[in-house]
Amino acid sequence: MKAVTWHGKRDVRVDTVEDPRLVEPTDAIVRVTSTGICGSDLHLYEVLGAFMEPGDILGHEPMGIVEEVGAEVKHIKPGDRVVVPFNISCGRCFMCDRGLQSQCETTQVKEFGKGASLFGYTKMYGQVPGGQAEYLRVPQAHYGPIKVPDGPPDERFVYLSDVVPTAWQAVEYAHIPQDGTVVVFGLGPIGQMCARIAQHRGAGTVIGVDLVPERLARAAKHGVTTVDTRDHRDIGDAIRQLTAGRGADSVIDAVGMEAHGAPIGKIAQDLVNLLPQAIAAKLTAGIDRLSVLYAAIDSVRRGGTISLSGVYGGMVDPLPMMELFDKQVRLRMGQANVRHWIDDVMPLITEPSDPLGVEGFATHTLPLKEAPHAYEIFQQKREGAIKVLLQPGPG
Repeated sequence: MKAVTWHGKRDVRVDTVEDPRLVEPTDAIVRVTSTGICGSDLHLYEVLGAFMEPGDILGHEPMGIVEEVGAEVKHIKPGDRVVVPFNISCGRCFMCDRGLQSQCETTQVKEFGKGASLFGYTKMYGQVPGGQAEYLRVPQAHYGPIKVPDGPPDERFVYLSDVVPTAWQAVEYAHIPQDGTVVVFGLGPIGQMCARIAQHRGAGTVIGVDLVPERLARAAKHGVTTVDTRDHRDIGDAIRQLTAGRGADSVIDAVGMEAHGAPIGKIAQDLVNLLPQAIAAKLTAGIDRLSVLYAAIDSVRRGGTISLSGVYGGMVDPLPMMELFDKQVRLRMGQANVRHWIDDVMPLITEPSDPLGVEGFATHTLPLKEAPHAYEIFQQKREGAIKVLLQPGPG
């Protein structure tokens, strides 16, 4: 089969690899029909190479048609249309029973002290072959895959794999008061969806912060008050001017470790990745660009809440603990527990009026063979690329 594989920094290729097969009775094989490129994939493209090996198959936002199932898989069958959550969870362990599927004890990567395994995402998360491929082996398929109806286009459902549950959890964790104010840092796919969900759930004012004109324009079309970081020396002051001088009730950081405008952090990351892999792996996990997190702390009002959905990898990052303590800030974060939120978001996805605007959410839909170009324009924010879907198959 054809699959998108990692070969080094900014080097992804479409290779011919061995077809997946059933290994465990809880496995399924899915023929992928659509698969997204996530902002988190760009961390692999740029920063986290020390945890990758050439030939690793990328991608964790797939959907498709079930081809085969193992003997213990009962809730789906060949021919069913399914979305595959990005975290691999069993549905029956201590953590899954508590709605923490991203911490599943059955698939935890204990070697690296991490939570549940993820598709297509480094040794730290299990090195499980990903979904940017023609076919995908799905472990724990007795629980993970989400059956969706035939008929509507893939784009109606594919974001159930990551984007919609991640944004929903980010908004849930933000504890936005009814008619309150929320700031969303980063208007990539997750930030855009956070803004839409916050509006849907009753936020009074949604403020979006970014520096990419296309992203700011897209958010503004959906009623978001936008702040262009290039126009302000102090983002916290800009937010306070929009919030009666006190700051936002809630702040969502949808950027994470690769914040633009943090050149010192970028230089440090680049230098680390020049080191031998074993040394780089230890040091990369200690370095983030924290400018957005600092801005979030500055922008939230006293007694407010910060929700982190952007991925951070640092182990030794300095946090301004005095400011967090003094402002009495509540802080929540973590990988999305995809399966936990499906009952909440599925009615919005299947609603004919499409209240979250998932159809047309992708700015680019390209054949799988054009994955290298897709990664390049997404990483460099060219050609208006905000969300990219890949489609395996002819073309």
